[in-house]
Amino acid sequence: MIEATSCGGVVIFRGKILLLYKNYRNRYEGWVLPKGTVEDGEQHTETALREVKEESGANASIVKFIGKTSYSFNTYSDVVSKNVYWYLMMSDSFYSKPQREEYFCDSGYYKYHEAYHLLKFPNEKQILEDAYSEYIALRREGLWGRPL
Repeated sequence: MIEATSCGGVVIFRGKILLLYKNYRNRYEGWVLPKGTVEDGEQHTETALREVKEESGANASIVKFIGKTSYSFNTYSDVVSKNVYWYLMMSDSFYSKPQREEYFCDSGYYKYHEAYHLLKFPNEKQILEDAYSEYIALRREGLWGRPL
């Protein structure tokens, strides 16, 4: 078994959530949150920010840690057990440009309910739910948009 670690973000701008659409060899892969693999010597926060920027082009800043998801999948020769560390992030605009090299062919910001139903994976839906609840709480307290 191979252990792998990724980090990603639930990026919000003006109440809308950033999603990426992956299409590999004209096969539907689905809508996902931006995330990617931790590189040697990188902190989890650095990975999350770098991956959001690389995969979507969005400028984001971390608001807070949201949680961890775990899943496994099979490759040709092994089983990969992956942990993903998620951060609530704030963007500075609606700008996004999907990273073609990673087979992302579309990206955009969606209302919560749209984003929730578009997301392919149940664990990402749960992280979205947790992150959006935190976003609403911070807004209610007048803390969204201020450094914590």
